[in-house]
Amino acid sequence: MANPENIAISARGVTVGFGSQLVLDGLDLDVRQGEIIGFVGPSGAGKSVLLRTIVGLQSRRGGTIEVLGRDIDDNDAGKGDRLEKHWGILFQSGALFSSLTVAQNIELPLQEHTSLSRGTIEELCALKIGLVGLPEEASTKYPSELSGGMKKRAGLARALALDPEILFLDEPTAGLDPIGATAFDELIQSLQQNLGLTVFMVTHDLDSLHAICDRVAVLGDKRVIVTGTIDELRRHGDPWIKDYFHGQRGRAAHDAKTQ
Repeated sequence: MANPENIAISARGVTVGFGSQLVLDGLDLDVRQGEIIGFVGPSGAGKSVLLRTIVGLQSRRGGTIEVLGRDIDDNDAGKGDRLEKHWGILFQSGALFSSLTVAQNIELPLQEHTSLSRGTIEELCALKIGLVGLPEEASTKYPSELSGGMKKRAGLARALALDPEILFLDEPTAGLDPIGATAFDELIQSLQQNLGLTVFMVTHDLDSLHAICDRVAVLGDKRVIVTGTIDELRRHGDPWIKDYFHGQRGRAAHDAKTQ
């Protein structure tokens, strides 16, 4: 499923609202294949809403969205190639099923979307567990028995179960200590490089933005204000962008990256 224009996600005029309140209004966006793009913006700007809209978990009032060259509304199950098989999602909490073990959580997409044998599914599950840096014995544990970092990795393994082309991450380092967050950033970057993933990451983590993102999109006023490299954004005149990237934490993250 290659897009000849090298655009993995294209959104035009996307409008989303709840009751009388519009959250997104005429939003335009292009995400390039093979990049890690971060999404930032004030609380309530609609970052997670945009992610959920692209993957079909949130309805929209207007606009079009294409993923890998296909309109997300043209997703006929009878074609045997549903778009959701081409993306994986890691939600902020990991969103693991608490009544299933780590292995059972990872195996679920393979059981639902493939006709692979039980033995092959178990082999693939073990491969994904190793891929995200979890110990083999984690496979039999339940989510309640895992640390926060291990839950994130288990959720990531499930997101990668079907070998997706696009990985959606919603605040992937939230709740992790600085060492754990750095390790997770490094894992995402390694996976992106080795698997050729396109990564769409909603985050507030300035360190993550500086460490692994090729570009950053800023949401505000119900649309994308600007998309560019961090150096480009640091030269932007928008007051929120200036405060965000030139504030104390923004300067510290920038200095750490440039040292």
